[in-house]
Amino acid sequence: MQYWLFKSEPSEYSIDDLRREQVDHWDGVRNHQARNMMRDQMKQGDLAFFYHSNCADTGIVGIMSIAREGYPDHTAFDPNDKHYDPKSDPDRPCWYMVDVRFERRLKRTITLRELKTHPELADMALVRKGNRLSIMPVTAQQWDLILGLESTKS
Repeated sequence: MQYWLFKSEPSEYSIDDLRREQVDHWDGVRNHQARNMMRDQMKQGDLAFFYHSNCADTGIVGIMSIAREGYPDHTAFDPNDKHYDPKSDPDRPCWYMVDVRFERRLKRTITLRELKTHPELADMALVRKGNRLSIMPVTAQQWDLILGLESTKS
């Protein structure tokens, strides 16, 4: 099993949206490195943190799992969709997505500020300066440490 972190602005798509849907596709990723992870590395059953970004309370808010492995992102082919890419070709898709399943909300938000206080997480892509990826890998050790923070006070 592998572990991941997916970032989304809650005004665009939140953990509560996923909880309501239960299973939904994670579309609109337009970064080649993140696309490659979804297309080539994510497997059904992998677990992922859901991270709310660009909001008052940025941090990890929930857990989801990969429900369907990478497949072509149909939003790239729809000129009426905000994720449309006129260079994308259905016969040779450039962009991929996965389906994700809601697992649970965390007992509390584990903030980026709190994550940065743990030296064991210094190598985590999320806490490194300049990271712009919306999807990133998480090691098993990072996953366990972060889950352990859930029951502590920030």
